[in-house]
Formats: sequence, structure tokens, C-alpha cells
Amino acid sequence: MFSVLSYGRLVARAVLGGLSQTDPRAGGGGGGDYGLVTAGCGFGKDFRKGLLKKGACYGDDACFVARHRSADVLGVADGVGGWRDYGVDPSQFSGTLMRTCERLVKEGRFVPSNPIGILTTSYCELLQNKVPLLGSSTACIVVLDRTSHRLHTANLGDSGFLVVRGGEVVHRSDEQQHYFNTPFQLSIAPPEAEGVVLSDSPDAADSTSFDVQLGDIILTATDGLFDNMPDYMILQELKKLKNSNYESIQQTARSIAEQAHELAYDPNYMSPFAQFACDNGLNVRGGKPDDITVLLSIVAEYTD
Repeated sequence: MFSVLSYGRLVARAVLGGLSQTDPRAGGGGGGDYGLVTAGCGFGKDFRKGLLKKGACYGDDACFVARHRSADVLGVADGVGGWRDYGVDPSQFSGTLMRTCERLVKEGRFVPSNPIGILTTSYCELLQNKVPLLGSSTACIVVLDRTSHRLHTANLGDSGFLVVRGGEVVHRSDEQQHYFNTPFQLSIAPPEAEGVVLSDSPDAADSTSFDVQLGDIILTATDGLFDNMPDYMILQELKKLKNSNYESIQQTARSIAEQAHELAYDPNYMSPFAQFACDNGLNVRGGKPDDITVLLSIVAEYTD
């Protein structure tokens, strides 16, 4: 029915909705290293046709979670489906981009405060492939620096993230669109199509940095989630997280992905995507069938 990813071997002492003894708000120093407990779930939009890819890919979406001694890093990418009209599998680009990001992190070839650098190096490697890899993808990279307790993000296009604290969204990514339903994207086009295919630089990604606290919830997802579930619905699901153990996070990630998947096929539902379409002069109603990838993380004390 669905595929679930699991990551993290952390002892999580943060209590959701409350104050930890090491939480700065509780008067503690919070001087220990931080890490992320992360679970993932997703659906390919062709699931109803019996097609579900193995590994960290859901349809044309891809994702990764990687650990390094200096940081926890995760990312999502959404391959642009229009390439299928030209005989190109859109998942190859997004999947290769995320696998390259993951390898760079595991090899330590990154700076935690510069997630755009991870995207840039990965994209350059794709450009230098001896066998051309054609396609386009959005991308969102989230990095938790263990010692500084800061989250560094880079978002290109309409995938993105939310940071939730005390039941409220305290940080979120900004969506980047050239025009309606045409997000910023990394692209590699054949020579004859260069200048015609939309292609943005990794440097165009929106980048943010901010402090996080123990117990903060970080939700990173492709647009298949955000186009079908408004913030208030996501927050309702996140309220089900009673503690920060992995099983609870996994169950909640699954619940969010399942609800978004169901809403995507509801013809009478006024989805965020349909509302955005109406705002752009289009008469649209219903959910938006799409690949859905959800990575759900909680900030916790790190233990190697």
C-alpha cells in the first residue's frame, strides 16, 4: 500500500509539547549535540496502477537522509514529469541528484552552514557525467548542525519544509514559481533544447538559517503533500505525536502521507492547489494527484 523509510538511532529525551531540562526555555544550557530522529513515507501517484518503485523513490520523487559526525542532512526532490513526453524517465534525474547529495554528506564533502553548496556540487557532478542524464527537478535540503543547534536550509522550487514548535508553524520555506504550476528547477537539457528548457542555478535556491530547540518537529516534503494538505490539517496530524520515539514518528508520517494521498483523488475537495489555480483565473476543483514524499523529523539529543 505504501513504502516507509526509517532512519535514526537517537536517544530522544525531548517531550513534545513540554519543556526538556536541556531546553533553553527551561533554563538549561542545552549544550549537548543535537540530532534528528526521522521517518519517511510516500506514494507514487501511479500506485493505483500498481506501480511503486523500490528504495527512496516514490514515483518521480526522491529523498535521502544521511548522517555525519557534524550534521544530520536530509533532502527531497521532485522530478518534472513533462520529460516523460520526450522518452525520459523523470525519476532518474531526481533520484541521481538525491543519491549524489547523500554520498557527498557521508564522505564529509560539505559544510553544514551551506546547504546550497551540497546542491551545487551534486548538480555539477550530474553535468559532468560522461553519459548525459537529462531531466529536471525541484530540490529541498535541510541540515542540522549538531553543535551550533542551527538548521540550515536550501529550497529550490515548490518542495519545502515546515518547523513546528508548540503546535504552531515557526519557520517554513518559501515556494519559488516562475508562473503558475511552473516551479524553479535544476535541469539538464540536450544541446538542441538548451535555452528553451527552464533551468535555474542552485544559487537561486532560497536559503535560511535559524536556531532549533529540542522537541521541534521538522516536516520536509514534496509538493504532492503541500498541494493537497493545508497547514491546519498537517498540524492536526502532528498533534498525534505524543512522544519522540521512532515508532510514533513513523506512524504519524504514514498518517500524513495517507491522508494527502486520499485527498489527492477527491474530486470535490477544494485543495490548496485548486485554490491557487482559482487565484490564477482557472476553474479548478479537487485534489491534485501527484507523487507524495514526507520526511518527518524531531530534534533530539544526539548519541552516536
